[in-house]
Amino acid sequence: MHWVPLVASLIAAAAITPTTVRGLAAQGMVRDNYRGSAVAFPAGVALVIPAIVALVVAAPLYQFVDLDVLQPGVGLALIYVFGVAFLGLFDDLVGSAEGQPRGWRGHFTALASGRLSTGVIKAVGAFGLALLTAANPHLSAWDYLLSAAVLVLATNVFNLLDLRPGRAGKAFILLGIGLTIGAGDLESLWTLGLFIGPILVLFPLDLREIGMLGDTGSNVIGAVAGIWLIFTLTTTLGLAIAAGVLALITLYGEFRSISAFIERTPGFRQLDLLGRSHA
Repeated sequence: MHWVPLVASLIAAAAITPTTVRGLAAQGMVRDNYRGSAVAFPAGVALVIPAIVALVVAAPLYQFVDLDVLQPGVGLALIYVFGVAFLGLFDDLVGSAEGQPRGWRGHFTALASGRLSTGVIKAVGAFGLALLTAANPHLSAWDYLLSAAVLVLATNVFNLLDLRPGRAGKAFILLGIGLTIGAGDLESLWTLGLFIGPILVLFPLDLREIGMLGDTGSNVIGAVAGIWLIFTLTTTLGLAIAAGVLALITLYGEFRSISAFIERTPGFRQLDLLGRSHA
């Protein structure tokens, strides 16, 4: 019954997510997107609520029926994903005003000048949660540190990607397909099913500019991607390659425009425009 969390979260998300996103807009919780259109914000909260509701089904089944309902590692995944979702929501609600620093470089430069931004709180908080999530006495020191780095970097990279509708969701889906094929099994898919269902349901709403993920949503997607990576890449070399690639994307995003790179690169541009309402 390892498929139960994914199915339960899909059903919960299908029932809850559209109403949640419409409710945000009805309450005036909107933000202008890159085209200047007012979009429900932060729609990323719709990734967390269905996962919590799905636990109402999954947890009792795990306790009374079948231990396979919740796979090993799901508890740590919940801690990290819920934790960074909270940090993202805090940043969305408190730290998104005009004039706020952007990117790690901007946030830590502001900190050096005596100004504490929500971005610094989010970065340090995510690092602490990553150190807890990656903790395993059976891991070597290198594997532990690399796993924590992958978690933090993946969370940040998906935040950097989320500058156009559907971009973070497309990257997540492609990464998940690649990791599943590479691993040759569905174990990590079942482990993260509580979150994958809501991500898939919210994806078309983000793509069609009905809801904007915000840091809440991009953090959740990045967190799930990071956990998927460390659950699948179990060798030091694999973790090092993942951390290196994510670090390079992060570094590029600190000094250059990722959107500009995507828009001028054949293949990436077409994929980025695919399915968008205003391509």
